[in-house]
Amino acid sequence: MSGAYFSPRLFQFLRELETHNDRAWFEANRERYEAHVKEPMLRFISDLGTPLRKISPHLEVDPRPVGGAMFRIHRDIRFSKDKSPYKTHVGAHFPHARAGPDESAPGFYIHLEPAHSIGGGGLWHPDSAALRRVRDRIVARPREWNAIADAGISVDGESLKRVPPGYTPDHPLAEALKLKDFYVMEQFSEKQVCAADFIKTFTDACRAAAPLMKFLTQAVGLPW
Repeated sequence: MSGAYFSPRLFQFLRELETHNDRAWFEANRERYEAHVKEPMLRFISDLGTPLRKISPHLEVDPRPVGGAMFRIHRDIRFSKDKSPYKTHVGAHFPHARAGPDESAPGFYIHLEPAHSIGGGGLWHPDSAALRRVRDRIVARPREWNAIADAGISVDGESLKRVPPGYTPDHPLAEALKLKDFYVMEQFSEKQVCAADFIKTFTDACRAAAPLMKFLTQAVGLPW
């Protein structure tokens, strides 16, 4: 365990939070959250800057506790039927440094949750303009898109039932054109997350997703 960022106490806290998802319990256990969840994630993010920027120098890896890469533990319950105040996972996002706050741009992502920890990269729920640009690039550069599959990458994402208007229904890349998201994620066991070499494990997952990330980033007009 020497040198590890995360410990089984992170997952134990999240399991208990799922059972006791209320403000009173969280405030009584806030020190555990700070010590075993928040601070380890912020240290992890801080140390990720160098390895992630070796994949692309344009990534934003922001370790600030407020406004940085780490997502807040508080849920946005304004428009949700589920009024549970806290997320039962911890995550962080590493977007393109030149992307605006409301701009659809690819990024890397880490999500730690009991029995469901994942990491990788891509473009999730892009706006219509960005989605159109990605689809147009698939049509214009089919060899580049096919090279992603040739690299062993299986692209995931929600998909339409039919090829969207404006594209040939029987296009050879019809299944790709139906996609509404474009991402690749690798699953991690709790043992992997708690290992001393997890920063390398996560970076390797990001590096494996790099061909897709490059295609998407250039599609939306940003440098890779």
